This record gives sequence, C-alpha cells and structure tokens, in this order.
Amino acid sequence: MSELLRPSPPASWRDRVDTVVGFVRSAPAAAAVIAAVVVVIGAIGFVLFHRPPPAPAIQLPRAEAAPASTETTTGEVIADVAGAVLRPGVVRLAGAGRVVDAIAAAGGAAADADLNQVNLAAKVGDGDRIYVPRRGEGPPPAPVAGAPSSPTPSGPVDLNSATPDQLDALPGVGPATAGAIVEYRTRHGRFRTVDDLLSVPGIGPAKLATLKPLVRV
Repeated sequence: MSELLRPSPPASWRDRVDTVVGFVRSAPAAAAVIAAVVVVIGAIGFVLFHRPPPAPAIQLPRAEAAPASTETTTGEVIADVAGAVLRPGVVRLAGAGRVVDAIAAAGGAAADADLNQVNLAAKVGDGDRIYVPRRGEGPPPAPVAGAPSSPTPSGPVDLNSATPDQLDALPGVGPATAGAIVEYRTRHGRFRTVDDLLSVPGIGPAKLATLKPLVRV
C-alpha cells in the first residue's frame, strides 16, 4: 500500500523524448497537425506581440535666421541747380523734395531770377537738373521729336562753366568742338558774348545761329 502512495520519480528528458517519438511514430498525421497548429500559433503570437523598434528620429539641420541687413536707404536726392541762384551747383535733399526746396538749398533765387517760368511745386528726382532763368531770358528749349537720345539741357548752357559733356550734348557740337570751346576758354578767359564762339575752330555763322538760343554767358 505504501508503495502505491509513494510518488513516482519525475520522468527524465530522455523518457519525454521517447514518449514524443513514440507518439509521432504511432500517429504521424496527428503529430503533423499538432506541429502545424503550434507553428501557426507561434506565428500569430509573433505578429501580435512583436513590436518593431521605433524608427530613429531624423535630425534636420536647423535653419539659422539670416542676419538683418545693415544697409539702409537714406532716400537722399541729388540735383544740379543752375541759373539765377545764389550758389549754383549740386545740392542734396533729404528725400523727394520740390523745386522750391532745391532752389532754397542752392542759396535761394537771385535778385534777377524769373521764377514765373519755373514750376516751384514740381517734384525733384535724383539726378535732375533745375535751371532758373533770369528776367529777359526765354524759356528752356523744348526737346525736338526724333532728336538723338543724348541728354538735353533743361536751360541755356553757360559757356563759361559748362563741362565738355554738357557742351557735347548741344546740337551740332561733337566731342572735338566741345574740346575746342573748353580750350578757347582756358587760353583766352571767359566768353564775353555768345558771338565769341565764332573764334572757336569748327564754329561758323550757321552753327552759331543754331547755338545762340541754347547757350549764354
């Protein structure tokens, strides 16, 4: 009786293998089905419980803010004021001013200035030339349609202060004649009358008649 109640020793791994092998040999079909079920269950469990590692975070380069531009636009307007003003020449205006501002920057109008021929309220653009005529002078000549695209003076050109480029812009006066006018002025001093141009090589009566409305002394 005591032998029956004594627990049997646990089966060794060899006994378990023999048991499985015997089962497979005795019922191969059932063993195959069980093996297939185990494989399917394992696959399902792998799919359900296996979590892929998280994708590594991609570190994008951080865009740095562009440095603020240090350039500033002053809005300064530079104009050339000529004619009957106290200080003719280049003036600077703080921003887009008017003709009256440019004349004031040139010292104001001279006593013999004819301001009735000047639009004092006109806007002044950068690089503009403003001419203030004297009493008795005619208005600046209007540009001729179809004329060459060379810059046309806005008033009579002063023969005693004009640059070679200003003289070259006059009709019928090329670089050679402009240089001759400047050379004559250098050698003989100021022009006293417009008719003195007849003493400049390359200028005859016909050319003088063309230039007379466009120049002064």
